[in-house]
Amino acid sequence: MSNRYESHIIATACFMIQAVGIGTFVSYGVFFSSLEADLGCSRATISGASSLAFFLSGLFAILTGRLNDIYGPKHLMRAAALFLGSGAMLMSQVREVWQLYAFYGVIFGIGLGAIDVIALTTTARWFSQSRGFMTGLVKVGTGAGQFLIPFLAGVFIASYGWRWAYLIIGLNVVVTLLCVAQVLKKAPGESGLTGDTDGQHQSKVSSGSISFGVRDASHTRQFGIICGVNGLIVFCLLIVLVHIVPHAGDLGLSTAQAAGVLSTIGAVSMAGRFAAGIAIDRIGSKSTMVICFLVLIATLFWLQVADSLWMLYLFAAVYGLAHGGFFTAISPIVAEIFGIVSHGAIFGIIVCFGTTGGAIGPIVAGKLFDVTGSYSLAFKLITLMSIAGLGLILFLKPIDTKQRKTQNGNTETKRSCC
Repeated sequence: MSNRYESHIIATACFMIQAVGIGTFVSYGVFFSSLEADLGCSRATISGASSLAFFLSGLFAILTGRLNDIYGPKHLMRAAALFLGSGAMLMSQVREVWQLYAFYGVIFGIGLGAIDVIALTTTARWFSQSRGFMTGLVKVGTGAGQFLIPFLAGVFIASYGWRWAYLIIGLNVVVTLLCVAQVLKKAPGESGLTGDTDGQHQSKVSSGSISFGVRDASHTRQFGIICGVNGLIVFCLLIVLVHIVPHAGDLGLSTAQAAGVLSTIGAVSMAGRFAAGIAIDRIGSKSTMVICFLVLIATLFWLQVADSLWMLYLFAAVYGLAHGGFFTAISPIVAEIFGIVSHGAIFGIIVCFGTTGGAIGPIVAGKLFDVTGSYSLAFKLITLMSIAGLGLILFLKPIDTKQRKTQNGNTETKRSCC
């Protein structure tokens, strides 16, 4: 099998992981009103299950990242498929709040922890010369999933009810991800290939001479900045993903129209991910993220005055560009700063900071709605948080140390990483 052919298979598999995993998670917003009506819970309570799933996904991303560095992605993806799909299918049986938290918050959340780490670390390892571009293509899968699966969820809910909708979606998750897992490989070296990485670069990576270990990375200011930025970003973005559908419903939109706003974000985010991938290879991940922050802040100001169908769809169409760009840039920026030998473990920790922010955000927004009766205060809050994230990313500088001890402490390596 040729280098190019196998690398394309790997990229396609990672695309599918993103589409199915993230698309299914995002579709929770479409089920929001049905869950609220059937369970008789507040929006903060319903949001809490999604937040628990997201938080646990971050904790398990740390474990998954370490295991992925050691054993590779195939078996981990099989386990994730079972957790993710089972959690979704069990949602069809929810009758009590504790079941919502157990099935979605815990079981689904454990499976979700593997989606970003496996797909993006595998992509980072298989592609070096075009890492940004290929990461962008893989993240287009997320946008495709965000567009397609919420749309299908809305159709299934209208046709069969929300319980059957979750059963159908969960079965699709299990079958698709188990099939995808079969083609995954840890790195080009496992099959004697080099992906798009030339021999000289691969040798450096293999020796670890240009890569930080987890302990070394965690002691740098850059690590703290990236963790903080990711936490702020995902805090804001998850509030939008979870609450934009009920917010649109509050403004008088039908269920299909409200779901269409979410699907529009997913569809446009595909263009944002693709454009961000190209930009990362040309101007770097930091500059790409700065542009995304500027777009995000502008759209959040617009959201605060959007009160009609066309205004919400315009918001979704522009916001989706920034949304897709952020999630594309995180993995390459980790590879740029810290290398790829411990990418899975380092990225897993950074993902955990993001999922912690993403877990807190929807609960805060739901509580603010329960207290005030609107999302106005929540939207003002995420605008301020986005401005804070922009300020923080501007302080990110390349690591430039002349000497550092290697992980075993026996030798010193000259380093200049950017």
